Amino acid sequence: MISDNVKKGVERAPNRSLMYALGLTKEEMSRPLVGIVSSYNEIVPGHMNLDKIEEAVKAGVRAAGGTPIMFPAIAVCDGIAMGHVGMKYSLVTRDLIADSTEAMVMAHQFDGLVMIPNCDKNVPGLLMAAARLNIPTIFCSGGPMLAGHLDDGRRTCLSHMFEAVGAYHAGKMDEDGVDNYERNACPSCGSCSGMYTANSMNCLTEAIGMALRGNGTVPAPLSARIRLAKETGMQIMKLIEQDIRPRDIMTHKAFENAETVDMALGCSTNTMLHLPAIAHEAGVEIDLDYSNAISARTPNLCHLAPAGDTFMEDLDRAGGVWAVMKELTKKDLLHTDVITVTGKTMAENLEGVFNRDPEIIRPIENPYSQSGGIAVLKGNLAPDGCVVKQSAVAPEMMQHEGPARVFDSEEEAIKSIYAGNIKSGDVVVIRYEGPKGGPGMREMLNPTSAICGMGLGESVALITDGRFSGATRGAAIGHVSPEAAAGGNIALVQEGDIIAIDIKNCSVVLKVSDEELAARRAAWVCPEPKVKTGYLARYAKMVSSADKGAVLN
Repeated sequence: MISDNVKKGVERAPNRSLMYALGLTKEEMSRPLVGIVSSYNEIVPGHMNLDKIEEAVKAGVRAAGGTPIMFPAIAVCDGIAMGHVGMKYSLVTRDLIADSTEAMVMAHQFDGLVMIPNCDKNVPGLLMAAARLNIPTIFCSGGPMLAGHLDDGRRTCLSHMFEAVGAYHAGKMDEDGVDNYERNACPSCGSCSGMYTANSMNCLTEAIGMALRGNGTVPAPLSARIRLAKETGMQIMKLIEQDIRPRDIMTHKAFENAETVDMALGCSTNTMLHLPAIAHEAGVEIDLDYSNAISARTPNLCHLAPAGDTFMEDLDRAGGVWAVMKELTKKDLLHTDVITVTGKTMAENLEGVFNRDPEIIRPIENPYSQSGGIAVLKGNLAPDGCVVKQSAVAPEMMQHEGPARVFDSEEEAIKSIYAGNIKSGDVVVIRYEGPKGGPGMREMLNPTSAICGMGLGESVALITDGRFSGATRGAAIGHVSPEAAAGGNIALVQEGDIIAIDIKNCSVVLKVSDEELAARRAAWVCPEPKVKTGYLARYAKMVSSADKGAVLN
C-alpha cells in the first residue's frame, strides 16, 4: 500500500504515534487509508450539504474495509463573487485547489482518494489534482439545486435572477418583481439548477469516466444523493484493489468523449478552459481547433437553462448523462471501449440504459441542431480563438455585424449598459479582463444578463477576453486569445470599428485593414497591471492564455 510509506516498520513508529494521536486504532491503520477531499463550507450554497455527502462517503469506505480520513479543499461561489473584485479570485482558485490537494496527498501518502466537489472551479481543480497525483480516485459531487418557483408558479433559476436586474434597469420590472425572483430563484442547497459551469463539469466527470452514474444530475436534496455517496465510498476500495488509476481512465479517448457529451448537452463555455487544463495534467494535449471538429459531428440534444426552460432535475428524470451518452452511441460518436471508475467499460455501463423523456433529451434522430452546443471562432480579432455557447444564441444573432462599443473593464461596460447607451446592432467589447489582464479572467454574467434583461439579447453581441458564466445566454463571445494585456488585436479595437461575427462559419473579424492595425500596434502601450501584489500578481505572471486552458506555466 502507498500508505506503508508512513505507517510500516520500526522506522515509522513516530509517524504511527501521531496517527494514534488522531484516535486511529491499530486495525484502522492496517487498512488502506482513503483521503476524503471535502469541499464543505458555509458560504457556497452548492457546498453547504457536503458534510452529509462526506459522512456518507466515509460510511461507504468503512463498509468496504477502508479507513477514511477527511481533509478540506476551498471553493468560491461564483454567484456571490460576481460583479465585484471577488470574481478575480474565482478562476485562480482552480490551481490553488489542485496544488493544495497535491501537497496534502503527497505529505500523507493516501492509498486512494474520494473527491467531493460541487461548484465551478472546485470540480476541475480536483480533476487536475487527480490526474497529477494518479492514485486511485473517484468523484462524488454535492448535486444540483432544485429549480425555483415564482409566486405565480412559473419555474425559475439564477440566470433569470440576473436578467431580472437588467429588466429593472430597463424599466420593465419594478422592485417587487425583482424581489419575487430574489426570494425564489435559489430554493435549496446544490449547484445552481441550470446547465451552468458547475453542473457542466459534474456531468462531464461522468462522461470522462471519473464518477458513478448520477453524479452530475441527482438533485442535492434527494436521498438518492446520499446513497450515491455511500456507493462511491465502497467503489474506491475496488479501485484500490484493482489498481485502476486516473490516467488509466482519463485518456485521449476519454477526453474526446467528454467533449462530445459537452456538445450534446450544451455545456458552459468554461469547459473549454477546464478540459484542456485537466488533460494537460493527465499528459494529454487537446486544443480548441479540435473542439469544432467534434462539434461539427455531434448533434445538440439538450436545451437546459439558460438555453431553454428545463433544469437539471428534469435531465436526471430523463435518464441523466448516461442516457445522453446512450443516444450518442446510436451513431458511434463515443469511444465505448474506455475504462471507467465502475471498473467496467463505457459499453458495459450503458447496457440497458435508455432515454426516459425525449422532450428533455432529444433522440439523436431529432436534435435541436446537427452541431454541438459550443463553437470556437477565429479571425483577426482572435487569431488563437474565442468561444461561444451557440446553443444559447438567438437564431438572428448567429450572423451579426455592427459597431464596436469599447470598454477597458467590466465596470465601465455595465455602467454604460445600465445608462441605456448600448443600442440595437452594437457589439460590446470588454477587454483587459483576460487571465493576465484581469487578472483572473472574470465572468461577465452581469453585462450579458443586463443586455438580455433589457431586451437586447436578439440584437447586441458582446465580445471579451474575459469569460462567461454558464448562466450566460445570447451572442456572448469570450476567451478572446491573445488577450489585450498580451498585445492581442482586441487591444487595438477603437470605438465604432465594425466587427463581423459569423458563428455558423466560426469566424470573428475586425474590419480594419492590416496597415491600420499595424499603425495602432506601433502606438499601443500596455496599461499598468491592475494588481501588483499578492496571489493575483503572481498568477498574472505565471498564467498562460485562455486557448491553452489558462494553466500556470
